[in-house]
Amino acid sequence: MNIKRFDVPLRASTERIRQVAASADTEYTLIYTRETRLDWVKFGLERLLQIAADTGAAFVYADHFDGEAPAPAIDYQEGSLRDDFDFGGVQVYRTECLRKAVAAMDADYQYAGLYDLRLRVSELGQLVHVNEFLYYEIETDRRSSGEKLFDYVDPRNRAVQVEMEQACTAYLKRTGGYLEPVFKEVDLDSVPFDVEASVVIPCRNRVRTIGDALKSALSQETDFPYNVIVVDDNSTDGTVDVIKSFLDDPKLIYIPQDKTYHAIGGNWNAALHHPQCGRFALQLDSDDMYSDSHTVQKFVDAFREQGCAMVVGTYQLTDFDLNPLPPGVIDHREWTPDNGRNNALRINGLGAPRGFWTPLLRQINFPTTKYGEDYAVALRVSREYRIGRIYDVMYNCRRWGGNSDGALDIEAVNRNNLYKDRIRTWELQARRRGL
Repeated sequence: MNIKRFDVPLRASTERIRQVAASADTEYTLIYTRETRLDWVKFGLERLLQIAADTGAAFVYADHFDGEAPAPAIDYQEGSLRDDFDFGGVQVYRTECLRKAVAAMDADYQYAGLYDLRLRVSELGQLVHVNEFLYYEIETDRRSSGEKLFDYVDPRNRAVQVEMEQACTAYLKRTGGYLEPVFKEVDLDSVPFDVEASVVIPCRNRVRTIGDALKSALSQETDFPYNVIVVDDNSTDGTVDVIKSFLDDPKLIYIPQDKTYHAIGGNWNAALHHPQCGRFALQLDSDDMYSDSHTVQKFVDAFREQGCAMVVGTYQLTDFDLNPLPPGVIDHREWTPDNGRNNALRINGLGAPRGFWTPLLRQINFPTTKYGEDYAVALRVSREYRIGRIYDVMYNCRRWGGNSDGALDIEAVNRNNLYKDRIRTWELQARRRGL
């Protein structure tokens, strides 16, 4: 068979990739990234190579089995720039494309060699997903989706992330998706508002946590007027009763949604377009809490001092009872003024808690989805406007059984990743068109 196999770790050096290219002397080159045994479904490899030949693909990958459990992949697209995109362990390259990509490599990475190779090969031809189960392997990382979620901000992975950012930024520069650090200015007082800030809490069936969130929001100390807008999306578990128990506080605005589809994005839009929404709309999820009574003040001060259209703060991961959890403080220091909005196309989030300049968000609006809506808006804002940062811990992000991303099955993980890749694709296309 006209293929040669090489075992290469996901975090491979450029030197290792060059060694593969130097030894690749067959039409196709198989790079296997797992440390466990690879077994093929009968004629599985032949099928993979057949599709490679039929499509002329530069790279093919397939669905597979994790032990006996199906492990489907998702389709690759322009916005699939995540360095942790899961191809499975088998990556089959057309050797001609592999060699051409390696010959163009002009940086020496310790960890990002394989990522750099994949990005460069994607410039030469299609990355084709064969949605057939063609082989068996064993996944060694058995952590839940909620545990894996924060790998890219874990300080222990910082050296890896720096290299991945460098490789992605170089790709964006080569392909016309890179944005220089030049931003539109905003006149924060161009539109009159009765209150300076609104804490926005979208919720659905959060009877265990909504009271804590409301207490946290309503107890803020500020030198300006603010309010709290809670948007309930047809809760059925007693959440509404808890909300109504706080209505004696004049700062609280309660928006009950109708029976049509809203999701988190639609709930945010209801708050943003409410006539009593403040100049700055500040996020508080219905199962989280601000870290102290000064968070709203810090948000508004940051908007004023940094002259930005959006502000991202820092949060502490905790359990339900507010005990710290690893990796601890999530400050998203990978977001830099010079390159943050380019690196944002590589990672799955821009951080929290978030605050928005309301007049801009009323033009953009949130997509009516229940996942990725905040990422979509942040990418859109970053395309044109400066995003400010606060590195003080402002927020307790509680991880518990009710989290929507805590322990997802592979179909849900794939669905979420596919949508965020699509968001990145749209954003990348807009940037390349100069919009």
